[in-house]
Amino acid sequence: MDGTLTHAVHDFPTIKRELGLPLDLDILTGISLLSEEDANIARKKLQEIEFKLASISRAATGTIELLQWLASNKRAMGILTRNNSVNTLETLRAANLKNFFNDNHIISRDHAEPKPNPAGIHILLDKWQASPNDAVMVGDYIFDLQAGKNAGLHTIYVDPSGEFIFRDHADYCVKHLSDVLEVLN
Repeated sequence: MDGTLTHAVHDFPTIKRELGLPLDLDILTGISLLSEEDANIARKKLQEIEFKLASISRAATGTIELLQWLASNKRAMGILTRNNSVNTLETLRAANLKNFFNDNHIISRDHAEPKPNPAGIHILLDKWQASPNDAVMVGDYIFDLQAGKNAGLHTIYVDPSGEFIFRDHADYCVKHLSDVLEVLN
């Protein structure tokens, strides 16, 4: 979601420093290594930080066009995010994207083990009564691509910079979501 459907606004090193986490670990892993008391404090602070960022979200280039095309072609759409449910819904609301998604097809860290674990993808596939061959994973970070591969899906890597540093984990690389239409066609 963040950095794929919406413009990336998270400054992860700053967030890690603010939470007192090691810079070489992802935020959720860093929090999991804390004592229960410190982890609860860090999760509360992370919620505050993420909600502020969610409230200023805006759709990334090509998002509306892709979602409209998918909806008009009756394609199932879902979100798998490492964010929590509250912040996910706020992000979608702020970016004017909520109407594209069925609430039952929004899978956050509150519903499944976070990416790169493929559990959330399996939940979506079950809801859609689909197989991995019927779906693709679109994302902007290695965890997205690993989750897709771990679930047996084709992956589309979105990187507006065009650097594609995780290209070895992707089946397709695009700079904008509007380019996904070319891959799907």
